[in-house]
Amino acid sequence: MFKKMILVLFILALGVLIGKFALGSSNKTVMPSPNSLYKSTENAGEASLQRNFTGTIHEVKEGDLIMDAVKKAQPGDLIQVFPGVYKETVYVDKDDISFQGIIKDGEWPVLDGEKELNDAFLYSGNGIQIENFKIINYKGNGIMGQAGNNFVLRNNWIIDAGVYGIFPQFGKNGLIEHNVLSGIEDAAIYVGMCDNIDVLNNEVFGNVAGIEIENSRHCLVENNLAYDNTGGILAFITPGLPIKTTFDVIIRNNFVTKNNHENFGAPGSIVSGIPPGTGILVMAADDVIIEKNIISGNDNAGIIITDFANGGAEASNDPDSDPNPDRITILDNFMIDNGNNPVGELKALMMTSLSTTGPDILAIGGGEGSTIRDVERYRTWGLGSFGEPEISDTKEIKTLLLDKPAAPRDISKEDLGEMIYYGICSGCHAFDIRLIGVPTNVIQMIYKDNPQGIVDYINHPKNLREDYPEMPPQDYLAEEAKVAVAEYILTLKK
Repeated sequence: MFKKMILVLFILALGVLIGKFALGSSNKTVMPSPNSLYKSTENAGEASLQRNFTGTIHEVKEGDLIMDAVKKAQPGDLIQVFPGVYKETVYVDKDDISFQGIIKDGEWPVLDGEKELNDAFLYSGNGIQIENFKIINYKGNGIMGQAGNNFVLRNNWIIDAGVYGIFPQFGKNGLIEHNVLSGIEDAAIYVGMCDNIDVLNNEVFGNVAGIEIENSRHCLVENNLAYDNTGGILAFITPGLPIKTTFDVIIRNNFVTKNNHENFGAPGSIVSGIPPGTGILVMAADDVIIEKNIISGNDNAGIIITDFANGGAEASNDPDSDPNPDRITILDNFMIDNGNNPVGELKALMMTSLSTTGPDILAIGGGEGSTIRDVERYRTWGLGSFGEPEISDTKEIKTLLLDKPAAPRDISKEDLGEMIYYGICSGCHAFDIRLIGVPTNVIQMIYKDNPQGIVDYINHPKNLREDYPEMPPQDYLAEEAKVAVAEYILTLKK
């Protein structure tokens, strides 16, 4: 045993020496990865080529403010942030700005909200890239996108960052990869009302929801490690939001294991209803493919497919949201040791069949056109209507990103209020059910014929309800935008 330990230590030491020789000094500044969503303009037909940074590099060192560099930056510029602790919120409303944390001798740049600040990064610009940051102790979000397209969020550590860790909302064409997130009370990675998003190679643990695809379309969730969450990976529709559908989602090649954490979500929120021990949950989403995942040790069930009524969203009066999951395809997955301790309604359901063990796969409620390959391989419940799939795999689909950058949103004055509501407000405020914040129809009753009252609250929110978290101020918005969204909220019908 002692000889084996000596051998292991020798190999580790040799690896360190080889690494130093190969990589050179750890103080060497390495340029960031090019924004992989942009192809070279010289050879646009070659997907492997990317757009390099050609703008100005702004350096930020401990004692400086990152926001000072943002104010000076122009589209195409790079902001390099050196190791140190930065206690601020970074707002970005410019296009094509890249943020790169510089890692030296194992030290990272750290954004620390000290449980006083709400958000670390807030971006509304297009072409934003954020990589190599540690983000801790915020009350709201680690990284939040507000209607920005063509984003890359990679290689960040986000710990105890409040409601959401990484939260792009109403964005198109984005890549979320190689991030580590933990301690998030809603979703570690929350893709909300987005299109064409790849979520790759992330590690999420110790959260209520690990990865959540909500009211979004054309999303690939692949090669992620989701463990010790309440629910590992979710794809669903929240009724009452402006975007009414979730479809074309591939959940592939992920490790989804031991997601048995107690649920510490905000009381009354949709995620507070996720039963501990849930591996993958599909609620009311359509055209979801679940393929080649390793799903193990989830005490409630490995995969749950449900409609609104059985998934906790039955209180909504949104007639435009189809409540049923249709055309779910389950291909080859490795499933073991799931369902050992079912809870709540599933436990009662199992008892009706004289079983104390939950299933690998549960389907409950409405829905049509769903299929499963080799159903006999799994312990299942409610899959009697599932047919045989027409496909055997999705290996020809490498990405669901667009083949060229999405066009920036062209927002007219007439559409400004709607876009602000879609891009900012609706992530926390559905029309008639509770998300994180008060439902929109309640806001309408409180501020009837008083848009200025909403503007005043946007500037200086007061936490008047103990059962709701504090709303972050949105005073960075232009006055025109605040007035427009206030007026839009008061005219919204559903």
